Amino acid sequence: MAPPVCKMNMYNVPSPGIPGCPPGLEYLTQVDQLLIKQKVELVEALVGFESNNKYEVRNTMGQNVFYAVEENDCLSRQCCGPMRSFTIRVLDNFGHEVITVTRPLKCMSCFFPCCLQELEVQAPPGNIVGYIIQQWHPFSPKFIVANEHKEPVLKIHGPFCGWSCLPDVDFEILTMDEVSKIGKISKQWTGLLREAFTDSDNFGIQFPMDLDVRMKAVMIGACFLIDFMFFETTN
Repeated sequence: MAPPVCKMNMYNVPSPGIPGCPPGLEYLTQVDQLLIKQKVELVEALVGFESNNKYEVRNTMGQNVFYAVEENDCLSRQCCGPMRSFTIRVLDNFGHEVITVTRPLKCMSCFFPCCLQELEVQAPPGNIVGYIIQQWHPFSPKFIVANEHKEPVLKIHGPFCGWSCLPDVDFEILTMDEVSKIGKISKQWTGLLREAFTDSDNFGIQFPMDLDVRMKAVMIGACFLIDFMFFETTN
């Protein structure tokens, strides 16, 4: 009698190593779109108590490929709100940490060029793969996507002061000469009641299939930074 066949979920099976690809990011070589969905916290929705953010990273079929959890203390969350420093740990379906995103505490303002935001992305933890560096502009969000040596690779441009009140907001991913748009990070409408009572957001990321997988990881970090800077509010 033949042994039973064990069916396995391909999204839970580790991929073999790919040359030049940080361990744990092999799946990103196969995708050009991701959905990042912030999980709703019931206590936060009911009483306004700010909790650590949690996200699910899904593919276009809605299947979870990564989970992300903010690491922070209660005092920072309640006192500093969306300006707080944070470490976000991105885990695969086995619970292995594959990406670490770190943001130091800095002031935020559309009108002053001091203390501009900067995000560091490591993949795997301990191995820096890139940075998101805010550029000063009085009205529009602008960022540089840099590699591990802080050499500029791409740009991200958002709408006038983030326009966080709009239902759908696009942050365009551009080449350094700003001639070609190669992708975008989009904040997506989640419905009136949900927007009214929680600060839970959904984001879509689009990038070229052949984009360096390390830059794809940095784009995931950029999505978290954009969420905190423009859409993370206590309602």
